[in-house]
Amino acid sequence: MIDRKKIAVVHIIKKELHLSDDEYRDILFKAAGVRSAKELDEQKFRKLMRYFVRSKYYTINDNGLTLRQKLYIQYLSQQLGWTDEHCTNFIRKYYHKDCLGHLTRKEAIKVIESLKQILFHQSKI
Repeated sequence: MIDRKKIAVVHIIKKELHLSDDEYRDILFKAAGVRSAKELDEQKFRKLMRYFVRSKYYTINDNGLTLRQKLYIQYLSQQLGWTDEHCTNFIRKYYHKDCLGHLTRKEAIKVIESLKQILFHQSKI
């Protein structure tokens, strides 16, 4: 069995992708051979994550933004102590997009690098 943090990741992905319970359980079974995230072991967890990376579910929008990018931007934003609104305002001001979900893949890369630089500079203070 995997730890609670990994189970939480699976549930976050389910929520982010707006999967119904039936879709979620079908994906769990198809990718890892289980019907519940609690039944995952480390190997099955990795299979499930690889499935998401290679599936249509992994791309959030038509501009190529990936789930991984979105989650990483949210993580960096949290590390900075920003609210979702603050992150949205940052994206609006510097990237001229209404929200995180409207970024292109290339813009998301730039946002990630910007946030990493801000974190770096904050750690020096």
